[in-house]
Amino acid sequence: MASSDQTPSGTPHIGGGGGDQPVPGKPMSVQQHMLDKGAQMLQSLKPIKEMNQHVCSFAIYSHDMSRQIETHHYATRINQDFLQCAVYDTDDSHGRLIGVEYIITDKLFEALPPEEQKLWHSHAYEIKSGLWVNPRVPEMVLKPELENLAKSYGKFWCTWQVDRGDRLPLGAPALMMSPQAVNMGMIKPELIQKRDNKYNISTDALQKTRMEIAEPEWLNPQADYWKQHGKGFAIDIVPTDMKLRAPFP
Repeated sequence: MASSDQTPSGTPHIGGGGGDQPVPGKPMSVQQHMLDKGAQMLQSLKPIKEMNQHVCSFAIYSHDMSRQIETHHYATRINQDFLQCAVYDTDDSHGRLIGVEYIITDKLFEALPPEEQKLWHSHAYEIKSGLWVNPRVPEMVLKPELENLAKSYGKFWCTWQVDRGDRLPLGAPALMMSPQAVNMGMIKPELIQKRDNKYNISTDALQKTRMEIAEPEWLNPQADYWKQHGKGFAIDIVPTDMKLRAPFP
């Protein structure tokens, strides 16, 4: 008889079962650990070493705003106008890579086509409300960065929906939205309290210290598209004709 996490054919279930279920697969072997340690000493891993910020915040699914998750962004600043973030579900050593977010300044955002702008969200509320935190970094050190980020926009694709219990990355990526101070955009208090307890912080206190951070003079209505139109975005996977390489002459 199959165990509770097996199909009748013996194939492990990879969907469902809660977000804390282990990833299916055999434990790491001693040989694999040795290989990884050797590779770490011999290879540069330069892009990874450029990750110099850890941000903890929250995100909401564009197609289902009742689903809210805690996120951990490990950010690399490419230049003053562009950051790229690897997003994990936790900050411990077994964190799962659940997506990627790109963050750009308002100057770069305004140059995007209107249809592209609909996929991006603003960060002003997320910053000023205290939801966006850099754990263990003093607020005074962060202030210049927070002032810049309050005027930025992000595009976040979730590739592994661990909150619905997926034990492997399944299906198409999901577009994520930033918390907002309206309707379904408010983050559930129990999620905030859990995060605050973990880092011994107070989101309410952070909000008070950030009151003087300037908001953008104008937020492009194409961003946070759902606020104006009540519609999110979802990706469907459909079969399509392949473009084949031309035969050699």
